[in-house]
Amino acid sequence: MTFTFEHADSVSQQVQRVLEALQAGAAPRDIERAQVDIKEEPGRRGPAGVVLAGRTENDGAARYLAGELACLANTPGGGALVVGVADDGTRIGTELSADWLRHRIWELTTRQLTISAQMVQCSGVRLLVLVAPEAIEPIRYAGRLRWRLDDHCVDMDPTSWHVEARRRAGIDWSAEPSEHTLDDVSAVAAEIARRYLRAASNAGDDAAAELAEATIADLLRRLHVIDGRGRLSNAGSLLFVRTPDIGIDYLRREVAGGDSITRVRSNRALLEQVAEVEMATDVTNRIVHVGGSFAHGLLRAIPQRALREAVINGIVHRDWLSRQPTLVDHIGDRLTVTSPGGFIGGIAAANIITHPAVPRYRSLAEAVASLRLAEREGIGIDRIVRDLLARGHRAPDIAEIAGPYVRITLAGGDPDATVMALLSSLQPPAAASDVDMLLVIGHLLQTGWIDVEHAAPVIQRSRVETEEAMSRIAAVTVDGDPVVVPINGVPAGAPVAYRFSERARTVLDTKMAHLATPDGRRAMIVSWAHARSRVSSTEVADFTGLSVPYAGTLLKALADECLLRPSRANRMGRGFYYLPVRDHDDHT
Repeated sequence: MTFTFEHADSVSQQVQRVLEALQAGAAPRDIERAQVDIKEEPGRRGPAGVVLAGRTENDGAARYLAGELACLANTPGGGALVVGVADDGTRIGTELSADWLRHRIWELTTRQLTISAQMVQCSGVRLLVLVAPEAIEPIRYAGRLRWRLDDHCVDMDPTSWHVEARRRAGIDWSAEPSEHTLDDVSAVAAEIARRYLRAASNAGDDAAAELAEATIADLLRRLHVIDGRGRLSNAGSLLFVRTPDIGIDYLRREVAGGDSITRVRSNRALLEQVAEVEMATDVTNRIVHVGGSFAHGLLRAIPQRALREAVINGIVHRDWLSRQPTLVDHIGDRLTVTSPGGFIGGIAAANIITHPAVPRYRSLAEAVASLRLAEREGIGIDRIVRDLLARGHRAPDIAEIAGPYVRITLAGGDPDATVMALLSSLQPPAAASDVDMLLVIGHLLQTGWIDVEHAAPVIQRSRVETEEAMSRIAAVTVDGDPVVVPINGVPAGAPVAYRFSERARTVLDTKMAHLATPDGRRAMIVSWAHARSRVSSTEVADFTGLSVPYAGTLLKALADECLLRPSRANRMGRGFYYLPVRDHDDHT
């Protein structure tokens, strides 16, 4: 069946693909997109979930849909709702009048939102496609301002909406002229800029060396933060004169709730504030001695480069129209940077490692990159992840929180000699710096196994990219043996799954001890059964390192606990396996 729409824009094309997938029998959870959501009509369920007869007018449904459509309208590019399909894919349909619903949503949104409503037939069921155009001004509904992030709506603030709208229109606040001129430039900030450039020069960056010797006027011109009349841009004003309010508020404490040991906060030039925080962390970020056949030297409890990147990200990508400072909370071996403004440009915690860089203020980001404070390629988060995992620490915790703010937490501590020993033995050596490799190793240390489906969200890549990454990882060796190997017993035609090789297990023995405990094995077996929809004694024996008979004993015990159920009543025969017991299964 072919569905046609009045316009051939991106949203309509996405709706077309979603409807075709629904027609082919796909479930909503597998085909929903950032700009296309699928809902059943609210109010159509009676007691025990029985579907009630449809009506042409349903005010409760209209009120719910108005909130969802306002969210989509606030989202860059707008979006669409397909109404009439339940979450599990059941085609319930809808009898709502398209004209009535269109007018009612216009009323409910205080005459701010005019949608299009089109009836379509899918598998013989009447559905409605409701398209919300991108809003010219932010639309509040029930007192809330929301937009769509990934596949759900989240709260936002008007400032972030306007900044994103200006960015999409090609307007960069940081490139606009400020009230400051060349005469206002801080000599201290200028010298700090030269210091960063000289440090890059010493590392072999010839362009940085040349820039470091330029006059201050030439330096500012080459950073594109001053115009022909000597007026600084907002980016130049922030970096070289002062911030409108406190820019960075750094607080050092030994323990949570303890008294502050060091505090750095001012509204001096941003370069001065960054340098002050670097000096403070140079003293407070403790030094750890690492020794052994694989490494020897002094390392920081929090990798210094990761710490610096987190702070720089917190000032470059923050909302500078907010009067709140970027908070840097340094407690023990943990650093948390909380910066005003939410994610923009489609970036979210679930894709931040691999999403193309989307600067809130391009001119500011480029000036900071030219000063060698941050990477122009926008791989700062990538670098933070790599540096933490390479020391055996956890990946950074990154989240958007109410405000909105973006918060990143780096948990450091003593480097893990076991993980560093494995990484130092990898061939090719470049694999030790491969973020995909490091993330997969971290996941395997926690769960004991991985496949493409579970690796994709871990390394934040598409399925095709993940398949390529897993093939690349499977070719990496440690002391001549593969680091990861396919798990035995997986049925023919089923997706391949991986575990650590015996050699890798030997190197990582102490790091994997938790998986060898009764609770660890239990969790590993149950998670495998639910993820793969089956589990056999051969599979369990392989990923736990146990004998096949003992693996069978564990499976029988889990079945006795009603966590698994046998595929055959007699629990015998070639190809016998267990099935997961799910919440909705009948246990009687």
